[in-house]
Amino acid sequence: MIVRKGIGVSAGVGIARGVILDAEEYDIPQRHVPVDRAKAELDRLDNAIATSRQEIVDLRDRTAEQLGKETASIFDFHLGMLDDESLHEKFSDTVLSGHVTAEYAVATVLRAYAREFDGMPQYLAERVKDVYDIEKRLLRNLIGQSRQSLTHLTKDVVVLAHDVTPSQTAGMDREHVRGLAVDAGGKTSHTAIVARTLGIPAVVGLNDVTSEATAGDTIIVDGYRGMVVIDPDEDTCREYEQYAEQQVAFSHSLEQLRDLPAATRDGHEMTLLGNIEFPDEVQAVLDKGGQGIGLYRTEFLYLGSDSEPSEEDHYKAYRKVLDACAGRPVVIRTLDLGADKYTQSRARVPERNPFLGLRSIRFCLQNLPMFRTQLRAILRAASGYEVSLLFPLISNMLELRQAKTIVRDISEDLEEEGIDHKPDMPIGMMVETPSAALQCNDFAREVDFFSIGTNDLVQYTLAVDRGNERVASLFTVAHPAVLRLIQETIRAGQRHGVSVSLCGEMAGDPTYTLLLIGLGLRVFSCAPPTIPEVKKIIRSTTLQHAREVARRVMGFDSDKETVNYLRAELRNILPEAYPE
Repeated sequence: MIVRKGIGVSAGVGIARGVILDAEEYDIPQRHVPVDRAKAELDRLDNAIATSRQEIVDLRDRTAEQLGKETASIFDFHLGMLDDESLHEKFSDTVLSGHVTAEYAVATVLRAYAREFDGMPQYLAERVKDVYDIEKRLLRNLIGQSRQSLTHLTKDVVVLAHDVTPSQTAGMDREHVRGLAVDAGGKTSHTAIVARTLGIPAVVGLNDVTSEATAGDTIIVDGYRGMVVIDPDEDTCREYEQYAEQQVAFSHSLEQLRDLPAATRDGHEMTLLGNIEFPDEVQAVLDKGGQGIGLYRTEFLYLGSDSEPSEEDHYKAYRKVLDACAGRPVVIRTLDLGADKYTQSRARVPERNPFLGLRSIRFCLQNLPMFRTQLRAILRAASGYEVSLLFPLISNMLELRQAKTIVRDISEDLEEEGIDHKPDMPIGMMVETPSAALQCNDFAREVDFFSIGTNDLVQYTLAVDRGNERVASLFTVAHPAVLRLIQETIRAGQRHGVSVSLCGEMAGDPTYTLLLIGLGLRVFSCAPPTIPEVKKIIRSTTLQHAREVARRVMGFDSDKETVNYLRAELRNILPEAYPE
């Protein structure tokens, strides 16, 4: 039995025989093609491009029907490349000038593209996978081989792969793919996003799981703990089968909580909100009992497009969310572009260290026309609704004041133009840098609310790249330094009458719910699927107990001590859901 720890990106337990996804590494020899055969090679290439394009259109349409248009937009980049005339010219020039086959031209040109992307910052990493996806599809259609299909399966499987392309993940048979174990990837990869949407338990960042498993081995994927077990013994299989049954029963029991308040047993009510990236996700938040949207990430308008969205594009997207929320509170975060998020290539200059570079509010303040377009749309869309504006990655007072001044200027412009808008919108800031947390008393005098972003706060406090699987074990919100910054931010909010929410992964992790309540947090904003579980924990404890837990934790000096203690406390209040 082999046990491997990775990054759990989609909750659940899957147990089935393993199937290793073929990496499809084609070895394309350089063969000479006579001049009179060049036209035939170009015709083959044109046919392969047309076939590939239709396959991607069909896949995008199926994905849109099953998962929504926004998730399907990950294939727009594929279509954009296949429609790119300059790429077609490079293929043709390679065939004609080198007297080579269409296969060799495709492999040479696209692998050169991939190398260019590979040398760029991390936020372009997903595009490398997209380029290889396109290359393999074209080569399959040129060579005539059929891809190992996971679309129509007849028995349950756990898929093991070094990496998975967006089209492979989106095309998986939801009924029979019981789990996904991947060597590469992180929480923000396309694989993770689609696996969560499909509800397939998934663990990524496993480094070499494909070399340790054999096709046909029994594989356990534990998306809750980020564990993969290869060839488990009978006792382990039995334990996990019981655990999976308990989780299903527990999940069903949570459904009855949907319309009940998120209040402790001694009557202290919390607010549970949802994080969304796409307008279509609002219903999932409401279905899970969320009271509104605590973090609306707006980057999707840029990530799926090769052109900058207009003010009307922004306005329509925001109105769609606000209309769906029907008067419930919505927090719209301004663009958090840069770092690991890709925008139009023409607007990007590769940076050596993008996570410490021009991203988020910094990027917006240096691209004012784009920033003003978004702010105008938000102010217009917010009219008549309970909407708040949130600035990301504020690290100093000047940034905050500049951003607030721009909002006031735009509001005055809209007033002069006679355009309906919300002039008195509450303005908040993300606390996701140590500088913001340490200066939170000063910031509290300038904002209406704080939203703690633990993903970046951990990254910047501990100097750990949150997307790097090789240092995944060092990335933890339980580090005493991180917890003290969170505690101080909550206390500053209490001192100055400023609302404080927490919207990072920590908010939806049941391990930390008791601690956060005890530290004084009253607003949780988390991924929709985690809302019922967090509510269950809130309703199963008292404020006094949570405060005792927090007092104990803040005296610890290691993250392991904190996690072990919090998990033990969780088992004490909900033994049916969190067994040993």
